[in-house]
Amino acid sequence: MTTQTSRPEAAFVLLLMQSTFWIIAGISAFPFALAGEYVMAALGGASFVLAAFGCVLAAALVRRAHWSRRWALVLEAVCLGGSALLLAAPIGANHGPVSWMVNILLPLAVIALLRGKRMRAVFAR
Repeated sequence: MTTQTSRPEAAFVLLLMQSTFWIIAGISAFPFALAGEYVMAALGGASFVLAAFGCVLAAALVRRAHWSRRWALVLEAVCLGGSALLLAAPIGANHGPVSWMVNILLPLAVIALLRGKRMRAVFAR
């Protein structure tokens, strides 16, 4: 079986897109912190940390680091779980098509790209 595939590069692009969305979410939280909601500063900082982790993970996927596939799958599973809770809870969250694409379809696409025996062989030591 050959290990020549471009699926890690596709996952790299999707993870960078997701990290960009997290950076934008972090930036948009800081004006609320200036207005006195200091919890939003912590949420913005957490978004930046998550984005940095996503960028490091994306770079490790391209380098085919043996740990990167597992951590990417865990990250995307956690994102899917959180998004499912957000969509199920009646708290006024956005339920439009963009929200579905960013919060559900993007993590599902990364999981679909990184799953399977072939990808396990690509990331084996």
